[in-house]
Amino acid sequence: MNKLSRLALVVSFASLFPLSAMAADSKGSVEVVHWWTSGGEKAAVDVLKAQVEKDGFTWKDGAVAGGGGSTAMTVLKSRAVAGNPPGVAQIKGPDIQEWASTGLLDTDVLKDVAKSEKWDSLLDKKVSDTVKYDGDYVAVPVNIHRVNWLWINPEVFKKAGITKNPTTLEEFYAAGDKLKAAGFIPLAHGGQPWQDSTVFEAVVLSVMGVDGYKKALVDLDNAALTGPEMVKALTELKKVATYMDADGKGQDWNLEAAKVINGKAGMQIMGDWAKSEWTAAKKVAGKDYECVAFPGTDKAFTYNIDSLAVFKQKDAGTAAGQQDIAKVVLGENFQKVFSINKGSIPVRNDMLNNMEQLGFDSCAQTAAKDFLADAKSGGLQPSMAHNMATTLAVQGAFFDVVTNYINDPKADPADTAKKLGAAVKSSK
Repeated sequence: MNKLSRLALVVSFASLFPLSAMAADSKGSVEVVHWWTSGGEKAAVDVLKAQVEKDGFTWKDGAVAGGGGSTAMTVLKSRAVAGNPPGVAQIKGPDIQEWASTGLLDTDVLKDVAKSEKWDSLLDKKVSDTVKYDGDYVAVPVNIHRVNWLWINPEVFKKAGITKNPTTLEEFYAAGDKLKAAGFIPLAHGGQPWQDSTVFEAVVLSVMGVDGYKKALVDLDNAALTGPEMVKALTELKKVATYMDADGKGQDWNLEAAKVINGKAGMQIMGDWAKSEWTAAKKVAGKDYECVAFPGTDKAFTYNIDSLAVFKQKDAGTAAGQQDIAKVVLGENFQKVFSINKGSIPVRNDMLNNMEQLGFDSCAQTAAKDFLADAKSGGLQPSMAHNMATTLAVQGAFFDVVTNYINDPKADPADTAKKLGAAVKSSK
């Protein structure tokens, strides 16, 4: 049974239960399920909560810990089965379309806001298509993350005798060797499946290029998944893994980021939500830390778009709250404050063209410039590891194969490529 069928079956049971109306105050009450729970992320979501409450609505926080969002999705499905979905939930990529196909997402409540705020002209088409279903907005895009970043502590590099940031895999390995020799953790990494696949897709992009990445991880082309270029990518991944934090198994990403921030590790491969931890630690981009595209991927931009989807509700106050959240989220003030706290860049094209004047740091300015350029060149690609390129079922197949491969010293790259093709095929 494919992912869409499973979701439809689960949600069909919800019809046995009435949608519960939430208790509302004078203006309305909205429960928001999300997984923004790390220090920097919480600071970012608190900005939205504060503005919504200032507008007179009650924000019921439904935070669920877990950086990859899988736990939050489990909670959301349980709520749907019980006929009690929240008013708003953080959902990403193709999963938005799947939830919308069940009939639980509201295709009407955002129409007036989207029209009055001119969302179609504000957003890049790839962004707007992500949050639409049959031409109607069913979610509001919150921000854009670049996933293929390498975070560097320059002071640690200096102590290890590294004089330049790596731009190729060979330079990355050389830096890793020097960091090891100097007693530092070369690559901070928490061995959770989604983190393993974050590194995997960066290596695939570096080795196979944008076209190869798209064929393998977006189009799910079997020849690309099992071919010689994938075997080479897996071979390089095995070498990258030799520099990973030996004590990082099962660690949350923010705990690993802290090792780079505190000078225990030299590098981390992570999306730009990692910048929120540097910001929370009062560190300055370009001075206390460096952000560079993962070696070999400077002409590409793998993206992760955070979105808040709106569920059908019977309570008029909740609908008003949903509309208020949507309006606030795409407002210029919130887009700026949220992205600065979260480490991301705004979704509004007018802001992406004006980042320096708006006060964004060097990392964000680079990300915005690359996003706009790669949107035109084809280098802009959805992240498989972060729910943007595939369904959760297919993503799960990648996670299983990649994590098993990284953790098995005897695993063969060619054999693993075959397993990858078979696992993806069976999960479609």
